Amino acid sequence: MKITQIRNATLHIDYAGVRFLVDPMLADQGAYPGLPGTVNSEQRNPTAPLPLSIEDILQVDAVLLTHLHPDHWDAKAQAVIPKDTLLLAQNEADRQTLIEQGFENVQVFEGGMVFRGITLTTTECQHGYDRLFENPAMAARMGEVTGVIFSHPTEQSLYLAGDTIWTPAIESTLQQHQPDVVILNVGWAHVLEYGPIIMGKEDVLKTHLTLPHAKIVASHLEAMNHLLLSRSELAEYAQLNQLDAFVAIPADGETLTY
Repeated sequence: MKITQIRNATLHIDYAGVRFLVDPMLADQGAYPGLPGTVNSEQRNPTAPLPLSIEDILQVDAVLLTHLHPDHWDAKAQAVIPKDTLLLAQNEADRQTLIEQGFENVQVFEGGMVFRGITLTTTECQHGYDRLFENPAMAARMGEVTGVIFSHPTEQSLYLAGDTIWTPAIESTLQQHQPDVVILNVGWAHVLEYGPIIMGKEDVLKTHLTLPHAKIVASHLEAMNHLLLSRSELAEYAQLNQLDAFVAIPADGETLTY
């Protein structure tokens, strides 16, 4: 497999002869205001440029959407992705939203599906701590998010964890599926009054301690106003904990091969 870090949580995943575009946020640097109610909201988003052309980014077989937050599915992506592109949505609610946006070829992978011989298995995510979900408005804002296990006879297994904090369900997923490669969204994004809504550096260590032989790919870094963990800080933490051989921290535009 090949994993290309494009920007934020936007990835190319080349797996068993299929190229997926994951969670595209395709706007120019600084196109949007900062996310309200988050840290550093005075900064404009995205905070980093795209490393590839839109034309290159869109050379894919399918677009996989773990959820529809604007840093995973932005207005620019909605405008430039052809309406007949195959979109894989996490649930029926997201499918309806995508159809309302004019997309004509949307399939739901909730509960799992087989696509061109690749088994996609959905996994549980929690986009923030319990206290956040006790607030109905915040619960609605954060919504449902899905992780995905990719498996195929000719490939190592891959776990795309999605936007989530560390939970017992994440640990259970790792233990049950034993993925060979794990992509973690580890930018440690913070919402004011509620704290982190995705993983941080300590969760990279937890993943390694749970699956000592897995390769870990750190994504969702240095592209949005509310991301507090830098690549250099994560690299220092990985070095101190002797995780260097297991943790990759790709730059935007960098491709990893497993």
